[in-house]
Amino acid sequence: MMNMPSVFLVVGALFFLLRSVAFCAVASDQPATGSSRNSADTIEDFIARELAKGHIPNWLIKEKSPYLLQHAFNPVDWMAWGDEAFERARKENKPIFLSIGYSTCHWCHVMAHESFESETVAEVLNKYFVCIKVDREERPDIDQVYMAFTQAMTGSGGWPMSVFLTPDLKPFYAGTYFPPESRYGRPGFVDLLGSIHQSWISDQQNIINSADQITSRLQTTIATRENVLPVERNAVFAKAYQQLSSSFDQQDGGFGSAPKFPRPVALDFLLRYAHREKDAKALAIVVTTMHKMAEGGIHDQLGGGFHRYSVDQRWLVPHFEKMLYDQAQLATTYLDGFLLTGDESLAETARDIFDYVLTEMTDQKGGFYSAEDADSPDPDNHMKKREGAYYVWRADEITQLLGPELAPVFNYRFGIESGGNVNDDPHREFTNKNILHLAHSIPEVSDHFKMDREKTEALLRQASDKVLTRRNNRPRPHLDDKIITAWNGLMISALAKGYRVIADPRYLAAATNAADFILNTLYDSKNKKLMRRYRGSEAGLNANLADFVCLIQGLLDLYEASFDRRWLREAIALNILQVENFEDKKAGGFYDTSESNENLLFRMKEDYDGAEPAANSIAVHNLSRLAWITGNDNWRKLGEKTVHAFGEVLQNSSFALPGMLLGLDNLTGKHRQIIIVGDRQDKLTGQMLGLINSAYHPELTVFLVASEEDRKYLAQFQPAISGFAQLNAKTTAYLCENFVCRLPTNDLTELHKLLEGN
Repeated sequence: MMNMPSVFLVVGALFFLLRSVAFCAVASDQPATGSSRNSADTIEDFIARELAKGHIPNWLIKEKSPYLLQHAFNPVDWMAWGDEAFERARKENKPIFLSIGYSTCHWCHVMAHESFESETVAEVLNKYFVCIKVDREERPDIDQVYMAFTQAMTGSGGWPMSVFLTPDLKPFYAGTYFPPESRYGRPGFVDLLGSIHQSWISDQQNIINSADQITSRLQTTIATRENVLPVERNAVFAKAYQQLSSSFDQQDGGFGSAPKFPRPVALDFLLRYAHREKDAKALAIVVTTMHKMAEGGIHDQLGGGFHRYSVDQRWLVPHFEKMLYDQAQLATTYLDGFLLTGDESLAETARDIFDYVLTEMTDQKGGFYSAEDADSPDPDNHMKKREGAYYVWRADEITQLLGPELAPVFNYRFGIESGGNVNDDPHREFTNKNILHLAHSIPEVSDHFKMDREKTEALLRQASDKVLTRRNNRPRPHLDDKIITAWNGLMISALAKGYRVIADPRYLAAATNAADFILNTLYDSKNKKLMRRYRGSEAGLNANLADFVCLIQGLLDLYEASFDRRWLREAIALNILQVENFEDKKAGGFYDTSESNENLLFRMKEDYDGAEPAANSIAVHNLSRLAWITGNDNWRKLGEKTVHAFGEVLQNSSFALPGMLLGLDNLTGKHRQIIIVGDRQDKLTGQMLGLINSAYHPELTVFLVASEEDRKYLAQFQPAISGFAQLNAKTTAYLCENFVCRLPTNDLTELHKLLEGN
């Protein structure tokens, strides 16, 4: 058993919080095994089947989260986070075992199968602990607090996250994945549980005192990170660029070595930097990374979309889960890359992402689902689930399916090898398996087989269609069908931009439907209440800061795509509500949770733009946009105050908050507005909008005055609009910089010159 006092020696050195990337894969040399449920079924199918077998559910059967429901028939007596569980812990004087994960997390499945489905482990847990399950996607606020402790204690973090708490919710020990028996340098889970129980019985007061000290020091550390310092834009921009470029992998793109995460917000910053500074190297970093990712196994070459991250350096071997927030951000980044370079392949990748989301992740009511799992039933053995089983292929499968004409062409294009193409496979998941990637370009395939390009493309289309059809007949990965407000806001933004850049009306329709769904289902404007999650005809959970800022951003982008005043009106109302509920009036910035979020040890402000941008980063961007749109200088000042609240991080580790730097650039840099006066259906109006949308203009806000109602609404913010009229009864554009306007024009050539700064 572990020596628990040694735990507290470790904890004594906890409090230098490390900004390591948390990811759902923390163990080494651990074979993946599936959980008991068939991922091809829905959660409801699984529940019905278990009940039909006479299996008795635990407390989680009452929940809506797919992750919690996956554990509803574990022998562990799981409870949801809430007063009932806390009261039980206090009444029975037991420590709390808090397990945090999400439904598409591979290593969460592994620990569930090894430990939480085990009667032996469950007996120990149920006897000595009150066990609580939390879905980190539903409750990022809880996850954030205990992840800070886990990272401080262990130097890293990830999911599943395993934290032990006193009955008053203060942490005293933490880790991530624990194997059932000691291995990989990790204590066995049963041994760990026994050690903690014995320490609780014999030395409870010392544990409680230590937990109090830990919590106090964490609060102090977090408060120290919120030192308010003035920020100078050019200095932090230059530092962030230097920090990012110094870790650039020139051969394979991305930053650092394995594992590699896309981190779109860093690419967005580099695009802005390249545009502002006319820096070819910065642009090359982004373009190289986008091409390498699009060519790699992290990109689903058949079905579209991107997997979560790459476990190797060259983007070949992904962690196969697919997250909505990745699709949304990457689509936007690829579109901006296309606008800056004119590289059509980047726009094609964005189209591919949108096709995947609209086909596989869109609810019939309009919202977007959260994720698809990394694991799925093995096509050769449906009783066993494996990482990536839905996506990988043996060479003989391809040959048998495609025949002698198509198989060689397909194999050459996608890197299929007879013995498998995965060399870096520590868990032996992919023995003799192939992950599709673009091993050779179309011209290379044509040259190799001495065929013209047209025939090569035709054969590859035919082959890919056959392989995709076969794949579609495999058992699918589990779909997490809950709808998260924040992630839907990101997707609305992406689709709105997609419509502006690519002009596909499907994108505008999908963005509009999603916005309607969120506002009608998860937002009660009368009672000023926004909810975070929808599933099973039920909206629930108070929205956090990320839900507000992502939805506001989506509505602002949707306004500039459709010019429907409703979206701008709702964005303004939500921003007012956000400030009321989340502002830190003393130190600046916004708390990630409102005061109504009970049972949290403290309120935090995320200070790292990772897989998802920190909510304060998006808040700064929104405030800058709304200040320019409405002329409300208080919102500009609030944005600047937010930046200064993160001044210490921005000065010392600028690369940590590249999204906030984008907002800072909007606040303090040149800003332009263009007001088009003309009918939406007029040909010249369309040509002007097409010209505006065909180039990268991050400093530009676009308005359309198509009716007197538009004019009246917009003039309350910018009175000059009341006097803007058409020239010669034709659609007319007014270009203004910082509210000072140039002469109007309805000449496309002149408008182009104005847009280019001439």
